[in-house]
Parts: sequence; structure tokens; C-alpha cells
Amino acid sequence: MSASQTLRSEAGKRILIKDGAYGTSIQNKKLQSADYCGGLDLLKDQRGNNDLLNITKPEIVRSICESFSDAGAEILATNTFNANAISQADYGAEALVTKINIEAARITREVADRDGKKRWVAGALGPTNKTLSLSPDVNDPGFREVDFDQVKAVYREQIDALVEGGVDFILIETIFDTLNAKSAIMATLEAEQALGRELPLMISMTLTDLSGRNLSGHTVEAFWASVRHARPVTIGLNCSFGAAQLRPHLTALSAIAETLVMAYPNAGLPNELGEYDEAAEQTAAQVQDWGEHGLVNIVGGCCGTTPSHIAAIAGTVRDCTPRAVPAPRSGTLLAGLEPMLIAA
Repeated sequence: MSASQTLRSEAGKRILIKDGAYGTSIQNKKLQSADYCGGLDLLKDQRGNNDLLNITKPEIVRSICESFSDAGAEILATNTFNANAISQADYGAEALVTKINIEAARITREVADRDGKKRWVAGALGPTNKTLSLSPDVNDPGFREVDFDQVKAVYREQIDALVEGGVDFILIETIFDTLNAKSAIMATLEAEQALGRELPLMISMTLTDLSGRNLSGHTVEAFWASVRHARPVTIGLNCSFGAAQLRPHLTALSAIAETLVMAYPNAGLPNELGEYDEAAEQTAAQVQDWGEHGLVNIVGGCCGTTPSHIAAIAGTVRDCTPRAVPAPRSGTLLAGLEPMLIAA
């Protein structure tokens, strides 16, 4: 069976567990610039370049990954949220993108396979720090710093390296701009065609306010309509807020999505210092409510979540029945438009 087939099969039996936030665990280690550089000759300050640690401090990345695995995570995402040429340009490390992604995937693959238990590896693509839908210049609404083909090429470089490292899925996450997501989807489909085999997608939107829209203005319903043609293995929400604030929007998405729903919230809302104070038991209790109401198939954590949060979440949803996936619609207007949406 393929990775997507085994994931769907297991998700039909129980709610699966995704890992938590690498950034939170890395920040807790209080690393200095030299720790990030690891002897590399890089001109810019590398503090905060968590992705670089895949090649300069792989033991740290491995330890974090193992901690989430030990906490019960079955879906392990690579530490590659900013491992793309656009984001790495801020650090002058664009030339290292391929190596960063290959090593991140290899580390995660080794942890996933270490003891014979069934786990999956998701190659994480972040949103980059550029937007295709909006101008960064208020005086020039038509201006864009990047174009669709440029962003697609940036994602393709990352995807090819993640595949070489051994990932099972491509996870397009924290999507604030739907057009950015579509460029990542197109890059994945082209990589899949070049490989000549399935390269399944996971897609996760982030909301920018409590009205339930992302930065490019899409509601969860509109977002699903925009990416449904890609037939992702999972669709869902991550980051944004805590579990309580995400619940109504997760409810709306769960009612219409014809695939598995994966959601991983922050550990509540940040305090005045930008830190997350919500205890593992609090986060877990709110995620348990999702499970008890049949809203999810896969749950995990985002900003502020630690292995303790993942362990608590795993414990609270253990006896919950996974969400029933609606039967695929057929003969709808959207279904008829799918070839055009793919080309869009």
C-alpha cells in the first residue's frame, strides 16, 4: 500500500497524532549565532535560522523529532518551514537550500523508522515571507515582489530535495495567501509527474483574524473550493489561534471537506511578550472537544506546543471516534471545473 493508502486506512480506525513546534523547542535551547553557523562561512547573523540546524546541529533536530515521536506523534514533519530560497535569502543562505532539505528529511525519516512502528514523514513547506496576492507597497497596489512562476520554482527546489531525503507527503502549511499555496500545489504536481509516482499532498490554511479568513481574504469554505482539485490527503487549519478560537472554523471545514481533516493549533494566544502560556492539559482538553464532536482525523500542535502538549493531546483523543469523511461529490459545477482549476 502507498503512504496515502496506509494513512487513510489508519485514520479510519483512530485519530492520528501529528508532532508539535520545532521553533518552540529550538528557542528554549537559547542558541547563539555560532551555534547556528556551525563553522559555515556565512556573512549574515544566523540567529533564528532554525532550518540551518539540519546541517550544522543535526543532533538538536534529531532530539526534538525523537521527543515528539516518543510523545506519541505518528506524523513527523521536517524542520523545513523556512527552508526555501526566498526565506533563506534573509540569511544569505540560499545556496544551502537543497542540502538543508535533504538532511532534514533524512533525519526525520530515520526517526520515523527507528523502531518498526508505523509513522509517516511530511515534508514541510512554509508560506515564504512574500505574497502573490497583495502588494507590499500601499502606494502601488499592483506591485508584487515575486511572481507565480518564481515562487513555484522556489517550491520545486525544496520539494525535490525533500523527496530525495525520503518524505512520504508534501505538507503545504500555514497558508496565509491562497495563491502562494496554488504555486506550491503546482510545483508538487509537476514534481509528481517527473517522478512518475504518487506524491501526496497535505494542505493547511492559517487564519489571520477571528472572522475566519486568511490574508488573501478567503474563508475556509472558499479556500477548500480553491484547492480541492489537488485532491489532498488532508486539509486543515494550523497556527492562527488556540484550539478554542479555531473550533468554529474547523467545524465549517469539517462539514464540507471530502478528505481527512488535520488541525494543529497554537498553545493558546500569545502573551504580551509573544510567548505561549497555555499548559499542555488545557490545550489537550480543547482538542479533546474536537475529537468528541467528530471534527478531526489528525491532530497535533503548532506555536508554543511541546512534546508534553503532544503527549497530552494523544492521551485525550485516544478513545475518540475519528471524523467520518463525506463521500466525494460528483456531477457538481466544481467537479466539472477541476481541469481549469488545475491549470489556474
